[in-house]
Amino acid sequence: MIDLSIHEATLAKSVARARERNIVIPTYAQMANPAALCPPRIKARLAEVGLWDVDPANLFRITWHNEPKPSAGGFGPANAIELPSSLTGIPARVIALVGKWFPTGAHKVGAAFSCLVPRLVTGQFDPTRQKAVWPSTGNYCRGGAYDSALLGCESIAILPEGMSRERFEWLSTVAGETIKTPGSESNVKEIFDKCWELRRSGQELMIFNQFDEMGNYLWHHEVTGRAMASVLEHALGPRGRYRGIALTTGSAGTIASGDYLKKLFPDSKIAASEALECPTMLQNGYGAHRIEGIGDKHVPWVHNVRNTDLVMGIADEATLSLIRLFNEPAGRRYLASQGVPDTTISQLGLIGISGVANILSAIKLCRWYEHGEDDVVLTVLTDSIDMYQSRLQELNEERGEFTERDAAAAFHRYLLGESIANVEELSYPAKKRVHNLKYFTWVEQQGKTHDEIQAQWYDPDTWLRVPACVGELDNLITEFNARVGLGS
Repeated sequence: MIDLSIHEATLAKSVARARERNIVIPTYAQMANPAALCPPRIKARLAEVGLWDVDPANLFRITWHNEPKPSAGGFGPANAIELPSSLTGIPARVIALVGKWFPTGAHKVGAAFSCLVPRLVTGQFDPTRQKAVWPSTGNYCRGGAYDSALLGCESIAILPEGMSRERFEWLSTVAGETIKTPGSESNVKEIFDKCWELRRSGQELMIFNQFDEMGNYLWHHEVTGRAMASVLEHALGPRGRYRGIALTTGSAGTIASGDYLKKLFPDSKIAASEALECPTMLQNGYGAHRIEGIGDKHVPWVHNVRNTDLVMGIADEATLSLIRLFNEPAGRRYLASQGVPDTTISQLGLIGISGVANILSAIKLCRWYEHGEDDVVLTVLTDSIDMYQSRLQELNEERGEFTERDAAAAFHRYLLGESIANVEELSYPAKKRVHNLKYFTWVEQQGKTHDEIQAQWYDPDTWLRVPACVGELDNLITEFNARVGLGS
């Protein structure tokens, strides 16, 4: 399902470009375990490089294991925080991987890398001639533009005009071109429509669509999944029980980490959540919402729905109220008065809007199954509040100062009061219902075939073939680096 056929003439151009740009490409094994496998020369270079610098060495920082510092960091344990019961209101343990410490400040740079690299090391993409197109609702196109800048190839970032100001400001410094499509978070079809317009334009380009590129699935299965397993290895102890993962879908790539963990913990659950205002999986519904990073009104091609156990809806007002609670002075003072530890309060800036939705999803999962104090549920903080300072400013302008009364209302209503409403545990027919929604986007609109959508459901090997190719892909990356000839 990931094409690894070689196009030698173009591959020679890609090798020359990598040599010219001083690029060594990390393997998936190196991204999963950089402390042990990152080449010494690269480690020495990283001691002089900032986390967001457009420097080829930062390709080796496409990992969960970066030292949490803005410059000159090495590698260590996977970045994660545990949220105490005083904050979540449940006895179960909620642990979240932290995306802030990736280049660009979000883990989507990994998905972008994984969509690009198979095409690069096989010669299917020519960075000397083709533009790389990155359709996105935010962080993915930022990661793609960053990867493109490293390669010295032209890029086109596509995202809805209603996304946060911080995304556009940074893209203006890195992307070759930024296209704003109508709408905001849930307007994904408009992004796809723009891609078709570009295809018909006659430009030489390649579109890297995270919603259907299995490289997205592969990166999260092999890198995020292994990072989560390493977190569990240290967190569970003699009595701990890993119960499952809860994630907003977005492009659905991150959910592949749950597929990896199910191989290690067969009884674990995967919960996929969405904005309640756009209940596609819950109700075959549609709508608009403000949870940036989880675009919907469709089911992504890369979502292994048959392996998903629950779907749930998160109110976007909950996420907006809680980013204020977590970041406004009155909110932090109130949390302290309720017994939330100072160490936790100091870490709340690591949580962006979709991260809040993921935490609420984890709380719902734990309440649904009545998990206790020895039970562990995982989630992900895709990015941090750094991407949404303008949203905080807008909320203050719209609603006025965030007071202690506002803090108390947000804490008790949206954290302690998060319930099991808007949750569906999926039966076999319900899973098939969600899967069948793919037809309307991918077969009717985006060129997939009837046989392909049937295979995703009926062929048990379909979702095994993607991670099965990682060894061959790592060999191709190693061979590519050898041809570039920059040494280890």
